[in-house]
Amino acid sequence: MRPRVTMAVAIVAIIIGGVMLVPAAYAKLAGGGDAGGLGGGAQVPAPTPTAPAPPTLADAPVSVNFKGEFFSWALMDRETGTVTGAKNMNQTSSTESMLKAWIVADYLRQLGDKQPAADLEKAAILAIRNSDDDGANRVYRAAGGSYRPQPGGKPDPVIARAIRICGLTDTKPGDVPQYKGWWSFTEMSPRDAVRLGDCIADGRAAGPKWTKWLLTEMTKVAGSVNKQGARSGGGRWGIIDGLPATIKSQGPVHMKNGWTQLAYDGNWHVSCLAFTDKWSLSVMMRYPGRAGLPYGAKMCAAVATQLVTPQPGAALKVPQQPVGKL
Repeated sequence: MRPRVTMAVAIVAIIIGGVMLVPAAYAKLAGGGDAGGLGGGAQVPAPTPTAPAPPTLADAPVSVNFKGEFFSWALMDRETGTVTGAKNMNQTSSTESMLKAWIVADYLRQLGDKQPAADLEKAAILAIRNSDDDGANRVYRAAGGSYRPQPGGKPDPVIARAIRICGLTDTKPGDVPQYKGWWSFTEMSPRDAVRLGDCIADGRAAGPKWTKWLLTEMTKVAGSVNKQGARSGGGRWGIIDGLPATIKSQGPVHMKNGWTQLAYDGNWHVSCLAFTDKWSLSVMMRYPGRAGLPYGAKMCAAVATQLVTPQPGAALKVPQQPVGKL
């Protein structure tokens, strides 16, 4: 009988001990008493959701319903220098008026600390703000440009300096027979265009005295896609229309577009360039003239919209609740 009595006493002791432990464990889980919360320490606070980072442009898949001869785009992360974009971002198209930003920069850099003549300063302003052809041609000649084809198919001095100073690898003189030597027919790739934007932004293009002046002018580009004249036209459209207010409110967006419906191939040649202190984006295309300029403007805007990161309406980031133990 003694072994049975001893076993019965042991079983009763285990049951009583278990009953006493359950309230203590519950108290820990509930945070009651001096035991604290999980793990016996202080209570773990509820995680605080954090908002997504401010939106910017970053590499992402781009899909547009484009119908034409050529379409490409490139994006530079100006903090890292990384260039991403379409598979054909090294292929070229004519710059048209997009190149006016470089023409003005090249002229101003050569001035150094000197002031331009009043008429040339006005011409430079008109070339950027209103994409004025006559103003751009005056500045181009003052910078040392020539409309004569160069020996051996080499670029003229103005374009050659863009290639050297900005590290362009795909840019070359145009080869359309009746337009050889014309600066607007300069062939440039989207990846070279974003390098050009970066070159203007960091001061290599216009030099220390004139960079701020040029960047300011490039924020004052005026006129809608429907405001076009024979020798000038509105150029405030394209990439900037695809940017949300949350990006435009972060700082100035500098821009210069190029666009011409050319007779020799019947196509619109559209080149869009915009950049900030964080990124540089270019979209270039050629498509049938019957589609109109607004078609190209919408293509540029569509690319910009698809590269916005994070996309509008992105969810708050909620940290995972820490896992504790008794």
